[in-house]
Amino acid sequence: MIQILIAEDEKPISDLIQFSLSEVGYRCTCVYDGMAAANIVTERAFDLILLDVMLPEVDGFELMEYIRPLGIPVIFLTARADVQDRVRGLHLGADDYIVKPFEIIELQARVEAVLRRYHKTDRTIEIGGLTIDTYSRQVMRAGAELALTKKEFDLLLLFARNPGIAIYRETIYERVWESDYLGDSRTVDLHVQRLRKKVGWEKQIKAVYKIGYRLEV
Repeated sequence: MIQILIAEDEKPISDLIQFSLSEVGYRCTCVYDGMAAANIVTERAFDLILLDVMLPEVDGFELMEYIRPLGIPVIFLTARADVQDRVRGLHLGADDYIVKPFEIIELQARVEAVLRRYHKTDRTIEIGGLTIDTYSRQVMRAGAELALTKKEFDLLLLFARNPGIAIYRETIYERVWESDYLGDSRTVDLHVQRLRKKVGWEKQIKAVYKIGYRLEV
């Protein structure tokens, strides 16, 4: 499931965004200040961030400098409609800039457009010599189908949708097993080892010291 971080300090707006995006199938996490946003993006893998510019503690423009190296798509949400602010946001690396107040249907459309641009919603993903059909859950390599378990497929999809990003073991467990991480890394490590062998990514899935794993293709 697509994971979206909503960094918005006005709780009624945050709640409305979370409700509307959850209704169309996205899983949302809300934070209410820039420091909380900075902390959570280093701990969990997100497919998209909706980022208010005027956040307490660390504003959205400052936070963008921190987020940009992580490669996560960002849409700014702000009441600041000045053209210079829009240009600054886009120059900092944001993928879109939405001025408040906005229609929820427009927000949903822009979210979908950015996710599509990053191939987050593609039915077929081609990466590292694999063809992954996200609908049929089939994985092909050199014309042959690979037999993966449900957990192995979900793990593969997490890596394929986040290439080049170091993903924490906690995040892997929470995304693939859909439950809270209890500190036992053996389950994650074992499944990663099996996946590497099955798909031929022994060199592509790299261990990141004290963090987790990163796919390099």
